Amino acid sequence: MSDDKGIHQMTPAEQKRGLRITVSFGLVYVLWGSTYLAMRIAVRDLPPYVAGATRYLISGPIMLLACALLGRKIRISRRDFRRLLLIGVLLLSIGNIGVLTAEQYVSSGLAALIVALVPIWVVIIEAWIFRAGRMSPQGIFGLALGIGGLLLLLWPRIFSGTHHGHQELFGCGILAAASFAWALGSVFSHRFNLTVDVFASAAWEMTLGGVVNAAIALLTGQLFKAHWSVPALSSIGYLVVAGSWIGYTCYIYLLNHVPTPKVATYAYVNPIVALILGWLVLRERVDVFMIVGTAIIIASVALVNTSKLKQAQAETPMSEETCPKIVNVGGD
Repeated sequence: MSDDKGIHQMTPAEQKRGLRITVSFGLVYVLWGSTYLAMRIAVRDLPPYVAGATRYLISGPIMLLACALLGRKIRISRRDFRRLLLIGVLLLSIGNIGVLTAEQYVSSGLAALIVALVPIWVVIIEAWIFRAGRMSPQGIFGLALGIGGLLLLLWPRIFSGTHHGHQELFGCGILAAASFAWALGSVFSHRFNLTVDVFASAAWEMTLGGVVNAAIALLTGQLFKAHWSVPALSSIGYLVVAGSWIGYTCYIYLLNHVPTPKVATYAYVNPIVALILGWLVLRERVDVFMIVGTAIIIASVALVNTSKLKQAQAETPMSEETCPKIVNVGGD
């Protein structure tokens, strides 16, 4: 329906859909950004693999049950199992646990900033390992800018000479490895063809990742060092509900209703949310290096993301189903 001036007036159905999209964006922006704070609190009392096992052994099986009750296919083949296990280990037993481990040494805001470089890792893996295409000049400039932003973040820690500075550098090294594992798992997730949909796949990945985390927690003795405090349990509950269920469901909804490049904007907002929450709640220090580094890293990720998408679209038109879906290392 439109008036004499040709201005389209939204129907009630369009208004409802627009509201859902707006709310979903807000939830993904805020909830996934806040998971870094929740992980920082959880890891104070729970060893990383204990926290990861608890979170995913709750969220995964319950999500599987929900998929089954909704009539979605959850039965998987042996081939599916091997692929889902590999993805689950890369994403949740290395990537996510790496963030938990690193947050024993670095602030939640700094962790989020380094993890924000995951999209750049994805492009590097696709271009230089899988030979899926060449990076454009814009992408190469974005990569160089991201390296510069990372060096700026690490500059005061490299030259501090203090024990705390060395610990932060160690944590940043763990985050770099965790981000690479998450990016590799994301690439495999995009490339593998599975017989179940994205919701059932995510539920299986969380379940299998949770089992692996529990086994490692038991074998390394972390299980016996856990202190099941109220803050730790509350944080795990928040991660399950806000990060794994609400955040991820909103993310999938957006992928099905909004162009993928727009959905990818969460990667630019999450670090800012994490930085602000860490400062407000835990009084984490935010210096000028972090502020400038944040702007540089977000700009670099935006450059690499847009160059990657334009290059891919120029070579082969990509549908919503075939576009790369990169989820947040903290949030999923």
